[in-house]
Amino acid sequence: MGHRTIRNHCLSACAALAALLLPAQAQAWGFYAHTVTADIALENVRPQTRADIARLLQASPLLGTPDCDLDSLQDASVWPDCLRGQYWRWGHTFSWHYQTEPVTEEYDARKNCSGLGCVSAQVERNQRILADESLPDNVRVEALAFLVHFIGDIHMPLHSGDHDDRGGNDREAAYGIVPGLNLHWVWDGPLAERAISGNPPIARRYSTAERAELAGGKAADWGRESWQISRDFIYPETFGCDPCEGELPSETALSQELIERSAPIARRRVLQAGLRMAEYLDRAFEPGPLPEEDRD
Repeated sequence: MGHRTIRNHCLSACAALAALLLPAQAQAWGFYAHTVTADIALENVRPQTRADIARLLQASPLLGTPDCDLDSLQDASVWPDCLRGQYWRWGHTFSWHYQTEPVTEEYDARKNCSGLGCVSAQVERNQRILADESLPDNVRVEALAFLVHFIGDIHMPLHSGDHDDRGGNDREAAYGIVPGLNLHWVWDGPLAERAISGNPPIARRYSTAERAELAGGKAADWGRESWQISRDFIYPETFGCDPCEGELPSETALSQELIERSAPIARRRVLQAGLRMAEYLDRAFEPGPLPEEDRD
């Protein structure tokens, strides 16, 4: 068994335990799912992009976050969550992780995003910062970490879809026989972990055809996808009713059958996040300025 396989088995076991022990809002789209998006991205970026990332990460000590590792792209994928312990310094970034919009209303990519304070705006903003070689490395490595983390966050459906419950945080949900979680954390933690564990491995090099099917688009498109999954699947299937037809109960339980139907959706979102991350990183590290269509 190789070092990478052992590492992934350890991460899977730790993630499963964390899903049962951590408070619901401790992390966004759990540690394991975020690091797997980074693994997928690294398998699919150009070799030169991989080298550029490694070089840029050497500037991470300049950020002054010794309690939050930033030595690899996997570290970068969870670094913004680690900052939650330093509200006095990083609190202004906490609203950047999500852009919840009611599933009972039409989706609006510009809603709930005053002053660029939402995840879709921050994906585009940080890619632009990362691509700007005139900026110092400490600024660009911070943008790298925010970019890869927020691409993960925006693909988690309940960071976009909402039913007056903070993306499911206010609805108690049992995960099979495991009680005491909430709907948001079920999709953040145990469901995502189940979806991306085991075989076939999700972190691999994907073909051009596979990437054409799964990747593409911009942050606003990805947010709409997540919102639509929340509207069309998560809320109606979890609660057994149309979320647009009145109040929902404050607690529920995901049956084994529903967990099995939900897992492929969660797996696809993790995979899309990783492949789209690879695209955004390749474009950010291309020589010269971003194309005009990416500068808006």
